[in-house]
Amino acid sequence: MPFIYRKSIVICCSLQLLFSLFVHGLPGSIVETLPGFEGVLPFKLETGYVRVNASELFYLFVESQGKPLEDPLLLYLVGGPGCSALTGFFFQVGPLIFNTTDYLGGLPELLYNPYSWTKTASIIFIDYPVSTGYSYATRSEGYHMTDTASAKLVHQFLRKWLIDHPKFTKIPFFVASDTYAGIITPIVAKEIFDGNEAGLQPHINLKGFVSGSPHTDTALEHNSRVPLAYRLALISQSLYESAKNSCKGNYVDVDPSNAPCLEDLEKIDQCITQINKDNILDPKCVRLSPNSNNEEQSRRFLKANSQLFPVLSSKIQDYWCQNFEYVLVDVWANDERVRDALHVRRGTVTTWYTCNSFLQDVLYTYNVFTAVDYYQNLTRKGLQILIYSGDHDMVVPYISTEKWINSLNITVDTDWRPWFVQGQVAGYTVKYSDYGFRLTFATLKGAGHSPTQYTPRWCYNMFERWIHYYPL
Repeated sequence: MPFIYRKSIVICCSLQLLFSLFVHGLPGSIVETLPGFEGVLPFKLETGYVRVNASELFYLFVESQGKPLEDPLLLYLVGGPGCSALTGFFFQVGPLIFNTTDYLGGLPELLYNPYSWTKTASIIFIDYPVSTGYSYATRSEGYHMTDTASAKLVHQFLRKWLIDHPKFTKIPFFVASDTYAGIITPIVAKEIFDGNEAGLQPHINLKGFVSGSPHTDTALEHNSRVPLAYRLALISQSLYESAKNSCKGNYVDVDPSNAPCLEDLEKIDQCITQINKDNILDPKCVRLSPNSNNEEQSRRFLKANSQLFPVLSSKIQDYWCQNFEYVLVDVWANDERVRDALHVRRGTVTTWYTCNSFLQDVLYTYNVFTAVDYYQNLTRKGLQILIYSGDHDMVVPYISTEKWINSLNITVDTDWRPWFVQGQVAGYTVKYSDYGFRLTFATLKGAGHSPTQYTPRWCYNMFERWIHYYPL
């Protein structure tokens, strides 16, 4: 065979290999060190991308620090929509946290999180949908998303990820989520069941899901804020009784001609407008909110006002805001050294945002306003479900969550009771069961939206017991 011909075959095969890698995606990369953390990471971290249609979805994967081939696998979905997986990784259930005690500027220091759920489970953290975190699209249509399309995207991502990680296909799998992802989670579960029944491979060994402060029914949640305000002593009994009578229990989409109701709601609004809805015990913080695209403004503010750094580190009760920590992840995630360490593809995402408000306000179409029907359909699937809420959360009030759970008409197995951590009441719980379907609802005392950020030790204890089938 002529040399030139052999050389042409080699070049052709090489190009085909490169094309195959480009189409199907490169396998994930192991990350042994991270800027801000001293030494080698004490856990196995992998990052990478999975291509789904026109979407390149970035993920972080942490193997269980216990028994990774036996412990359950979780896919963790952060809310928003459009809030990055790094918020779940650093502020909710992941293995690292930021050192806010000694922060005086520059690249934040990372510390090991003793209450990480990765101590007993392997977790995939995913930036979804496109325009979230480090994920991006190769075509413009990939940027437009709906609730149902987002759930399909997550399902396709998972099956492709498992193809590249076959050793995890047999172990128990759970979907985990918080806040807005609560409405996506049961839809993802349905997609998985439908895919398994259709014979899609690999088979996903779905055992259940866990969701914190889960957005589930928009109208019910909005309508539950007035009763919760009364229960938390934010409005008087006389005002509550007046509003209940004048509004007939409906505090949303009020008839414009119902003047007494509108007057009562105006008084209620005056009582709660300066309250932090995420957690009524926290101060209300306008500046540096993680719920918008104002991180660039926040960075400029911090650089020009270095006197704020001692406020970040001191945690003076009157001034400390839980949201201030999001400034640190913004600084960290936009550092080029960090992006290189995480193997983020250069030139794909100009600015990393904690939560992408442009996606929320422009690119995203909200097409599911209640997920209760999805839950109802899952009650015959033999799943194990954990729903937990902060009892000081006004965004998704625990009373609305309790109400839609009761609407499923499943049998109460263990009635409302306190549950404990180290002899102290951590919250309250009730357990339901029917036809192999088991649902545990738990509250976290003093926690807000989402509880894992406010009471991480209690949340870890709750999860560890539940995932191993122990009662709370």
